[in-house]
Amino acid sequence: MKNCMYGFLLAVQFLTRIPIPLSCPWNKKTSKWALRSYPVVGLLLGTIITVIALFLHPYLPEVMLVLFIMTLWVWLTGGLHLDGWMDVADAVGSNASVEKKWQIMKDPHVGSFGILALVFLLSWKGMFIYSILDISIELIYVFLVILSLSRLSAVILLFIMPAAKQEGLAYEWKKHLHSLDIFIAVLPVFVLFLFFPSYLFLIPAYLLFIVLFGLWVKHTFKGINGDLLGTVMEGGELWGLAMVWIFFSFVMG
Repeated sequence: MKNCMYGFLLAVQFLTRIPIPLSCPWNKKTSKWALRSYPVVGLLLGTIITVIALFLHPYLPEVMLVLFIMTLWVWLTGGLHLDGWMDVADAVGSNASVEKKWQIMKDPHVGSFGILALVFLLSWKGMFIYSILDISIELIYVFLVILSLSRLSAVILLFIMPAAKQEGLAYEWKKHLHSLDIFIAVLPVFVLFLFFPSYLFLIPAYLLFIVLFGLWVKHTFKGINGDLLGTVMEGGELWGLAMVWIFFSFVMG
């Protein structure tokens, strides 16, 4: 139980900027529980965003509410995954060799491709959030599902993809990851769908996302690293928002 608690707190410390005034040990057991807790941390983030947004909804114009949601979203995660998104965009935009791409991702400076990718990511996220809330404010609960599934996608890809190098963040996370950990990570998401069955269409949507992203990573980078895991989460959130808008605008509409 102690390892479970430490693992969850490690995941919160790593994936968010929520202050945890506790030094958690890093070892085989706590790192496994940290990965198992990724979807739960997504659920925590989604809950915070949803509760605050619902409270402010009667008082803010819809455009301002969307901007507030995006600001809170970035603040809660500290922009950590956005940094990975920009690094990957710079690497891909270089059209260089695989080894050169890895060097570009290690560069702490952000290039023009990274800035463009960030602008378009946040713009499309904002557009989809606005369009979804314009359909119905009740759809705001989908944030719980999207943030959980995006982080679960990162854990699954970390499990099935080879590490880019025998060092670094992704390799350390991956070392002790087994199929049982994936099963445990899936459980809270399964429970979440019991409360929100109207979003079950996101399961095949995210399975498709995992397959497509995995094939792209295999072709482009030959393996996965920390920046690519951040890109999975950011890309997974955008993918989820797009799927929700498409489903409720065209399938249910």
